Amino acid sequence: MPLYQMFCIASHFREYKHIKDLVTMSATHVMNEGGVVRNIQYSGTQTLPQRMRRHKQYYTIGDYWTMDFDTSPRTLRTLAGVIRRDPRVIRWTMLKLGEKAEDVVASPEQTVDRHLPTSSSKNTHWSS
Repeated sequence: MPLYQMFCIASHFREYKHIKDLVTMSATHVMNEGGVVRNIQYSGTQTLPQRMRRHKQYYTIGDYWTMDFDTSPRTLRTLAGVIRRDPRVIRWTMLKLGEKAEDVVASPEQTVDRHLPTSSSKNTHWSS
């Protein structure tokens, strides 16, 4: 199953339960269809870069969150339909990160190991 990331801006409410319900609904939808939710990150409430209109309302602030998940393309389409109809969602996008989790993780040979010089060493340059 491909690995996806959904970035979402939800309308801001004083009660935390609205954003919690939206995130729970999205994650439950993926898991009920056989997918795996890998990470959910809440980025907080922020002022929108411009006034946005959605479902006949204007918004100036929103709650930002992301969800990383593995699922089939069919489930991705049904999730997009659910998100599209939800009145709490202002904007969203889904990015395909890779076909497998191994495509996203960097291989060890691309990592550079750097050591700080010790006090006994006269060389003050970084060594690799």
